[in-house]
Formats: sequence, structure tokens, C-alpha cells
Amino acid sequence: MQIEEKPISGGKRLRGISAENKANQPLVTVVTAVYNGQPYVEGCLESVLNQDYPNIEHIVLDAGSKDGTIDVLRKYDDRIAFWRSEPDKGVYDAWNKALLEARGEWICFLGVDDEFLPGAVSAYMKLAIQNPEAEYLSSKVRVIHDTGYERIIGARWAWRAFSNRMCTAHVGSMHHRDLFRRLGKFDTSYRIVGDYEFLLRARGQLRAAYMPVITVMMRYGGISSDKKALEEQAAAKIAAGGRNKLLADLELRYAKAKYLLRPLRHAWGRMMAR
Repeated sequence: MQIEEKPISGGKRLRGISAENKANQPLVTVVTAVYNGQPYVEGCLESVLNQDYPNIEHIVLDAGSKDGTIDVLRKYDDRIAFWRSEPDKGVYDAWNKALLEARGEWICFLGVDDEFLPGAVSAYMKLAIQNPEAEYLSSKVRVIHDTGYERIIGARWAWRAFSNRMCTAHVGSMHHRDLFRRLGKFDTSYRIVGDYEFLLRARGQLRAAYMPVITVMMRYGGISSDKKALEEQAAAKIAAGGRNKLLADLELRYAKAKYLLRPLRHAWGRMMAR
């Protein structure tokens, strides 16, 4: 008989210390889902703690790590707003659980192997003030490959481009909590591109703002870089974005061809950087 493990929780909130929304400083909730992320979790936590924006809560949901991640979370117990360790059904299931805990006016998702750059959250909140109607804020992200190859991703949101591919950089980008009231939660049937599918639901009605500033360092790799992601992306474009099936299939073939050429692009990028 399998014994079900009880969730382990911690954080300032359990001791009655909670952040609140303020008129001049809206609360920002940073969500991190992690499973066996011990090599990176401390860097992620520190990048949030070192932000100069004064009103942030960091929610970390761990899927039952066995590698020492929980020890790091306990080390930061008096500095993290809330963390919990329990099995989940994938990153989007963890994000949905985090949405139930999030109290911020703005909510963002930062991978355990990603890090905010200094001043990132302040820059986003300045962008929010400049664009009071916006419900989604995005920027640029520096992607670092383990071979040393780097590139910058993240373009301005535009429906024509977004309906074809994820042109915005989702990591660290800001979602107004009203967007979740309007569009719902993440679809856990997607294992890789649930963030893209979520924003596709808005179609051309998404109220977005953009700043051409690098806000996050993101490590390249993982399931989001797999060919399977391209197939899920094509399915999401059809189901949520209303993309023509034949056109989506042609775009998938082209994207897979580009994927096969990635090693050559990385090698060329390293050579040009020397």
C-alpha cells in the first residue's frame, strides 16, 4: 500500500506576515514552480529578494523534490511569502494552485532556473502606470545556452504575430489578476505551452504593453525547447486561437525544420562572439 506524503508548507504568511496591495505600490506576486531544482533555486529566490520594488510576494510550489530543494526553501523560510511541497500534475497544475494563493494585483511566473535582473519589477510597475488599461506586460529576456551561446527574445505583442507563434517572452511577464478572471486558469492538458494557450484565448482583444528592456536571465533548455512543444503550439493555435488547420500544419513543418538547424545556429553564434 502506497503511503501518501503530507504537504510541507512554510513562509512568512504562516506566521501572520502578509503583503497587501497599496494604491501607489500594487502588490506583485511572483510564482515559481520547482521540482528538483536545487542547483538554481537559491539564485532564483535571491533575484526576487534583491528587487528594489518594495511590495512583492514570492510563492514557491515544489512538486516533492528529493534533491535538497526543500532544505533551501527552509533556509529562506523567513523571507519567502509562502511555499509548499506536494506532488502535482505538472507546471500548469502548480501555477493554478499558486493562483489560489496569489494576492497580488499583478502576477508573474519565474522558472526556478531563471533570474530577474536588478530593477525588473520596478520597470514593470512603471510600465503599468504608463499604460493603465493594460492587462498584460512583457519585455525582453536574455536566453543563455549551456554551451555559452546567448540570444535575446521577446517582441511587442501583436495578434497577427502571436496567432502564429509565441512572439512575446512569457517568463517574468506580468498578468493583471483581472486577466485570470476573464480567461480562467491554465489548461493542464497542455504540458509545455499552457502559457501560450492561455493568452491565445484573448485573441485580438488582449490589452498589452511592452518595454524593450531585458528583465530576466533565462537558461535555455527543458521541455519548452523540445519538438513536442512545437506540436502543442500548433494544437493550441487551432483550438484556442482559431488558426486555420492547414496553415497551422504548414507553420509546424517550417518550425520543425528551424528546430533541426538550431545546433548550427548556436555554433555560428559562438563563433561570431569570439
